[in-house]
Amino acid sequence: MELFVERDVRASAERVWAVLADPESWPRWTESMREVRLLDGGLALGSRVRIVQPKLMPMEWTVTELEPGAVLTWMAAAPGVRTTGTHEVWSRADGTARLRLVLTQRGLLAPFVAGLYGRRSRRYVELEAEGLRAAAEAA
Repeated sequence: MELFVERDVRASAERVWAVLADPESWPRWTESMREVRLLDGGLALGSRVRIVQPKLMPMEWTVTELEPGAVLTWMAAAPGVRTTGTHEVWSRADGTARLRLVLTQRGLLAPFVAGLYGRRSRRYVELEAEGLRAAAEAA
């Protein structure tokens, strides 16, 4: 399964990134997160993040790609399925930003997980994109 959501944001890419790069604040601006805790002190390549979402088991995510100001990718694994979340931000010619969130699930059980949680996953990614957009624009 792969799904993605894009949003235009009436804020600079730097502002969007500042909101995105503070994951412990995410529960304040998206209903899709109950708790986000940095387990290794900060966001860095290889750092771990514990995320608690409504109606899902808590998961530990590991940062697999980090390009400050542009890309954050992390991965969580469970038996039979690997989930990757990518957050991308880039500047537009008019000084605003474009946001793209991608969620990918691979593995033997990925089709089963997509069948059970696909609609919820889509909703959570939509909530995250809208919340991030609104938080960046409000600042």
